[in-house]
Parts: sequence; C-alpha cells; structure tokens
Amino acid sequence: MPVSLTLPSDLLPVQEVLGRALQRVETDFDRALRSDLPPLQQLVRHIETYRGKMLRPVLVILSGLAATPGLACRDATTALLEDHILPAHVSIAAVCEMIHMATLVHDDVLDDADARRGGATVNRLRGNEAAVILGDYLFSSAYRLCSSLDSQAAALLIGQTGMTLCAGELLQLHHRDNLSIDQPTYFEIVRRKTASLIAAACRLGAWQSGATPDLCTRFEDFGLRLGVAFQIQDDLLDLTGNPSIVGKPLHRDVELGKLTLPVIHHLTTAPAPERGRTLALLSERSAFDAHMTAELVARLDQTGSIDFARAKARELVEQARHALAPLAESSPKRMLMLMADQVVSRSF
Repeated sequence: MPVSLTLPSDLLPVQEVLGRALQRVETDFDRALRSDLPPLQQLVRHIETYRGKMLRPVLVILSGLAATPGLACRDATTALLEDHILPAHVSIAAVCEMIHMATLVHDDVLDDADARRGGATVNRLRGNEAAVILGDYLFSSAYRLCSSLDSQAAALLIGQTGMTLCAGELLQLHHRDNLSIDQPTYFEIVRRKTASLIAAACRLGAWQSGATPDLCTRFEDFGLRLGVAFQIQDDLLDLTGNPSIVGKPLHRDVELGKLTLPVIHHLTTAPAPERGRTLALLSERSAFDAHMTAELVARLDQTGSIDFARAKARELVEQARHALAPLAESSPKRMLMLMADQVVSRSF
C-alpha cells in the first residue's frame, strides 16, 4: 500500500481506516469478477498477485475524504472518517483497479512480458489469446460495476477514460522505434495512457463526496500531474532500479523502442558526436544487456538527463500539491500530500 511509510500520530487513524476500506475494495473487486467457469476463475485468482500499491483505489478513498467539508480538522477519529466512506466510493475504487489491471494484462501482451511482481504474466501462463480476452473481461466487469451506481456520471467518465487510455497506447505504438520523438509527444502519451485514470480516480472520489465542479476539477488536476510524475519515476526505475525491488524485468523500454523522458532529453541536448554514439547504442536494442544499460545511463548522466527527469517529476508533484492548496486542511489532505511526495522517492 502506498501509505506504508512512517506517519505522524494524527495520520494513523487515516491509515487504519484506509486499510479497512481497501479490504472492502478487494471484496468488491473479487465479487465483480467471480465466475462459475474454473479456468476463468483460476485466471482471476492469478491476477490478484498483480495488486501492488493500489494507488488508484487509495486516491479514490482519500480524495473522497479530503473533499468532505465535515472532516476539515486535524484530529478526525476513525469512526468519523469511516462514516464518510460510502459504498459508492468503494465501488468506484474497485472499478479503477479493474481498469488498471486490464491495462497491465494487455500491456504484458504488447510488451511480450514474462514476469510481473515476481510472478508469471497471464500471457506467459496461458498465451496471448487468453490474456487479451481476460483484459477485455476486466474492462467489461468494470463498466458493469460502474453502471450499477445510482448516477451514470461515473460510468460516463470511466468510459471516456477507457477511450483515452487506448488512444494513449495507440499513440505510443505509433511512435515505437521513433528515435526523434519530442517531449510534447512523450507527455501527451503519458497524460493519456497513465495519468488519465489517476485523474479520474481523484475526480470521482471527490465527486462522490458532493464536491463542487470547481473542486472536482482541482482533484482531477492533482491526479493528472501526479500521474505524469508517477510515470516519469517508472521510466527512471526502468533504467536505474533494482529488479528484485521493482518486481519486473528492467530495461524493457529501450528494448521495445520506447523512448522515455531522460533519453529524449539526452538526444535533444547532447553534442552531435555524442548523440550519434547514443543512437548507435540504441539501435542495438534487441541485444541490450546490463552492460549496455550502464553505458546508456552513463551517457544520460553526462548530459544531466537523469537529473532533468527527476526535477521534472518533482516539479509536477509541486504543481499537484498546489492544485489542492485552497482545500481546507484535514488529515486526509495531509495524507494525499505525503503520497504525492512519495511518488518521486519510491524505489518500486
């Protein structure tokens, strides 16, 4: 869970309530996906191993609590917090996690990935056909659960977000092996493919608590900027992380011809001879190994490209925090701020 950090005593009630809320989310998630077909149920149980940070469900719950006017105090009790987590918050959180899981299953097919969170991917276990259909099953289950809510506003936003995610993936596929991709295109891909669902989670959590349209937009902006920062950190971990901590094979972006922010920055700032040597290195991506990755990282360090990407992620986190600055102080808001800081300091 992304809030498994040392917390001040006044935030412990939030952590306790959040933990119980996530158990309810997992129950809704499992119930919505349950099948009477043993082969499908086996796959559903397998993707439970994909659960990690549960960032999106956490953001739904915390955004809902932070947007609740009655909780604008620093010493909210567990009972008071729990009273304001509605069944709809839990359902929306489960929906966001299903959508996220579906994208992971499909991404593993597109990337020909063998491992995720230390275990085998669905496509490795059952083949690409089963993985594609399972991803579709997750998407369909998410829309079904979302449509069961009293208002269709959430279903409409989730439907639009699903379209945005797919558009981002298609844009990334279009630019695969494009060694001249620029930063605006990179950010457009990330905003659509990664940040849009995080933004929707924050907006829907606040909306379900009765937040005004302006406040919902602030939460959405918070999530969008946080989501882009989250992806930049993922990109950095793919280059510099520890695979045993990250939980999946590294250096895959380079091998798949996906240029990320530090590499794009390097190619646009390096002197021509250095740029040529890096392009030659990238052209050998099918044989990329740890030694070649180390050489690439050394080149990125020479142009300050790793530091540039880290600074951009920190800048986005500050912008995200600023989006919620007018919000009344509360323990859920403080937890959101701590989570925002953790996005750029995490190692997995």
